[in-house]
Amino acid sequence: MPREQTVFLLDVDNTLLDNDRIIAELRECLTRELGEARQQRYWAIFEEYRAQLGYADYLGTLQRFRLEDPGDPHLVAISAFLLDYPFAERLFPDALAVIAHLDSWGTTVVLTDGDVVFQPLKISRAGISAAVQGRVLIYVHKEQSLEDVERRYPADHYVVVDDKVRLLTAIQQVWGERVTTVFPRQGHYAREEITGYPSPDVTLERIGELLHQSPPPGVSSSSG
Repeated sequence: MPREQTVFLLDVDNTLLDNDRIIAELRECLTRELGEARQQRYWAIFEEYRAQLGYADYLGTLQRFRLEDPGDPHLVAISAFLLDYPFAERLFPDALAVIAHLDSWGTTVVLTDGDVVFQPLKISRAGISAAVQGRVLIYVHKEQSLEDVERRYPADHYVVVDDKVRLLTAIQQVWGERVTTVFPRQGHYAREEITGYPSPDVTLERIGELLHQSPPPGVSSSSG
């Protein structure tokens, strides 16, 4: 892989895609199909599973939930909800246009955490995978996988766009001046994780604001 001048690393959930809305609709589906008590049981298992695995696993949680009532026909509806969900309709405004804009200044790569079944499905169905020409990296803990990111996409400078200040801080602690951190204030993590961390290099109210920056953050005006 040739070394690039700039690589843009884009998170997915609550950065390009309104994951909070997806989760709210999943919660409604669970309540409708299973009732309030069993909906809460699903999320209890989900949190147990996330603590064990280190990432969210909605389908794995459903499989484990099924063990408590293997013949429940309502689980099929929940599975269909997850697998058939219209993810492209939950992209934040201008998300794909931002990818195209950044791609004219460097190489865009999706950098996200998650499982290797549902997360790739979500990214593909939303049109994100096609927008970055298949350049998708999915890790258990991406902030612990930066050496692998560098090996796959070597660059002089990285621009990381993520809704979690905690992760932006962890990445900057490793890459230092070689990274520019961009924080779109979208989703529940953006509201919960700001206190106690250094300010990101760039803060946006929404991802679409990147369209109005030429050159984008982390790119010198002499490049592009």
